[in-house]
Amino acid sequence: MIDSTAFENECSFRTSRSSGKGGQNVNKTETKVGLWFDVAASALFTDKEKERILLCLASGITDDGYLQLTCDEQRSQFQNKQLAVERALGILEKALVVPEPRKRTKPSKVSVEKRLEEKRRKSLRKNERGKLDI
Repeated sequence: MIDSTAFENECSFRTSRSSGKGGQNVNKTETKVGLWFDVAASALFTDKEKERILLCLASGITDDGYLQLTCDEQRSQFQNKQLAVERALGILEKALVVPEPRKRTKPSKVSVEKRLEEKRRKSLRKNERGKLDI
């Protein structure tokens, strides 16, 4: 598990005005939070982990190697910052999980027989749809 305080220290945050509901509050406060995390320069991960993150999150990482997230769901900048950090940590932890290789198994005799019987039935049904002999 990744230490959230150390992760926050490595992130850079930018705020901007949020869109949507909120009335005058939206027009005068900067509650939208943008999170930028430089994967390559991080001291939290090993080189192998960095490679895995860059590979798994290729579509979400910029050309400069930054993981970029924005959050503007809450009316509070502090809550949006917390949400952005939680999401980023979740995304990174998910990317670090290495799936176990699939063990190949043979189909059971019953399933093979069932499949072949269904193929025979379909074949007969289609042959019956042919031209009539008159």
